[in-house]
Amino acid sequence: MTQSTNEDGTVSVQPSLEPECVAADGAIELTIEARVRSLGELDVRRVLPAARRRMVGPFVFFDHMGPAVFPPGEGLAVRPHPHIGIATITYLFEGEIMHRDSLGYAQLIQARAVNLMTAGRGIVHSERASERDVPITSRLHGIQSWLALPLEREEMEPSFIHYAADTLPVFDVGGCRVCVIIGAAFGHESPVATYSPTLYLEVQIPRGATFELPAGASERAAYVVSGTVRVAGSEHRDGVLAIARSGAAAALTGVEDSHVMVIGGEPLGARHIWWNFVSSSQERIERAKRDWASGRIGKVAGDDELIPLPER
Repeated sequence: MTQSTNEDGTVSVQPSLEPECVAADGAIELTIEARVRSLGELDVRRVLPAARRRMVGPFVFFDHMGPAVFPPGEGLAVRPHPHIGIATITYLFEGEIMHRDSLGYAQLIQARAVNLMTAGRGIVHSERASERDVPITSRLHGIQSWLALPLEREEMEPSFIHYAADTLPVFDVGGCRVCVIIGAAFGHESPVATYSPTLYLEVQIPRGATFELPAGASERAAYVVSGTVRVAGSEHRDGVLAIARSGAAAALTGVEDSHVMVIGGEPLGARHIWWNFVSSSQERIERAKRDWASGRIGKVAGDDELIPLPER
C-alpha cells in the first residue's frame, strides 16, 4: 500500500496499483478504469477512490465483486472488522452473504435487497458465505460501496436496516429497466434512508436503447458492470466508471445489452481514508486505530476471528 497527499491536503492510504484515470471531452469529464485486487476468496474491481477522483457525491468507495464461483466447502469469509464515518451498501446481482455485526444483527444479504449499515462512531461486522451455500457450488456477484457521512453525522450512533428487494421501485424508461436503490429518479423514490442527497440506480440498457442520466445531482457517474455503452461518440466497456461533467446532459446508448450502475449526489468535502476508517479528521482515524487495537470498538457475537490492525 502507498500513502499519498491529495491536492486538497488530505492523506489517503491505498494499494499501490491505482485505478487508471483518463480525462475526457464533452459530457464526460473523466473515466476511471478499474484495477483488479484480490481479497483472497475473490477478485474485486475498484474504481473509487482513485488518484484523480476520490469521491462522486458521497460515494467514497466502489468495488465490483466477482462474478466468482466457489466450489463446495469454500466461500466468502471476511472476518470481523471495524468501520467509522460511513454507511455501507452491499448490493448483490447474484448469490448471498451472511452479515453479522456488533449491534447483534444477523441478516442474509440476497440479490437486489439492500442492507444499509451505518458505522457512525464505530461498528464491527463480518461477511461470510451462508450455511446453505457452503456445501454446494455457489456464485457471488455484486457491488460494495461506502457512503461518507455528513460532518454532523460522522459520530452518529451505529445502525443497521434491511430493505427487501421488492420494496425498491423498478420501472421502465425509454426501453431501459431501472431500479432506484437510493434517492429518487423519474418520479420514483427509494425507501432506503439517506444522510445527504444521494443517487444510486441499477439500469439495464438493451442494445440500441438510450438512457439519460437524471439531472439534479451535482455529481453523477455511470459504472459499466457488463456490456458497452456509447456516450457522446465514445465507447465505455465493462469495468469503467464514466464521470459526467457537472450540469451536462449525458446519454448512454447500449452498443450491446449493458448493465450499468449510476451513482451521484452532492459533494461532502474531503475525507481521510485509512484501511476501513473514513473521517474528516486525521486525528479521529488515529484514535480509531488505537480503539481497534485495544478492542474498544466492539465484537461480533459468536465470531471471534478478528482482522488485526494493519501495520502500515
